[in-house]
Amino acid sequence: QLMESGGGLVQPGGSLKLSCVDPARFINGYAMGWYRQAPGKQRELVASINGDRSLNYADSVKGRFTISRDSEEGMVYLQMNNLKPEDTAVYYCNKKPAMPDLWGQGTQVTVSS
Repeated sequence: QLMESGGGLVQPGGSLKLSCVDPARFINGYAMGWYRQAPGKQRELVASINGDRSLNYADSVKGRFTISRDSEEGMVYLQMNNLKPEDTAVYYCNKKPAMPDLWGQGTQVTVSS
């Protein structure tokens, strides 16, 4: 399992940086993604970093979120700026495409005034 952290309660316009750690180094060399699931909605992919380090973002977060990784440390990050209430969700990391056995507990991000 992967382990996510860094979530919390933030006001609109605020920032958070999420971290994902892979203790077993399962993710080295693989494309990775950050996913989120809001209440009553399906889980969606919001950002990904590919094996060639190319980046992809959902239109809803483009220009506000930045995905990065530290392969030596087995870490994947998601810097989130200018957060909006619609970003409220549980955020998860996983391979891209996702593997069922790697889902962690996620980290809750709540954007509210």
